[in-house]
Amino acid sequence: MLRIVTAGLTALFVTASPLAYAQTAARAATPSAADWNNLTNMRIDVVKAALKLTPDQEKYWPAVEDAIRARAKNRQARFADIEKHEGNPVEILRNRDPVDFLQRRADALAQRSADLKKLAGAWEPLYKTLSPDQKQRMAFLALYVLREVRNAAEERTEDEEN
Repeated sequence: MLRIVTAGLTALFVTASPLAYAQTAARAATPSAADWNNLTNMRIDVVKAALKLTPDQEKYWPAVEDAIRARAKNRQARFADIEKHEGNPVEILRNRDPVDFLQRRADALAQRSADLKKLAGAWEPLYKTLSPDQKQRMAFLALYVLREVRNAAEERTEDEEN
């Protein structure tokens, strides 16, 4: 089982790696809606497969899936907003309005906070029903994702320094 989860996660993050760089307008255009939807579907499938929910636990899954999809949709909208407001690097430097930037950043952080609270609220009832084995698999997934996010951020920082 662990090999299947590891293979699924590896495939997920290899296919998702271009999305990790989408925040930087100078690198590439925002991925298409279809790309975002495919990535979200893969993430949901990996999590659900790893947890192996019982029939009693399945009733809690729709709220979790809805929260994951809402968070992904809002993330997609934030990336589109960044691309719309920033343009190419020369325009960014020429037209930088620091107050507008801070306001947009605060709005984005507030949205992320609300999305995370909704996700935590959706997970809570399901998490309480998970077996120790399921909780261990969920912890493995979370740690794996956090490591991948950290690595992507480090790579992005290194690329920006070069």
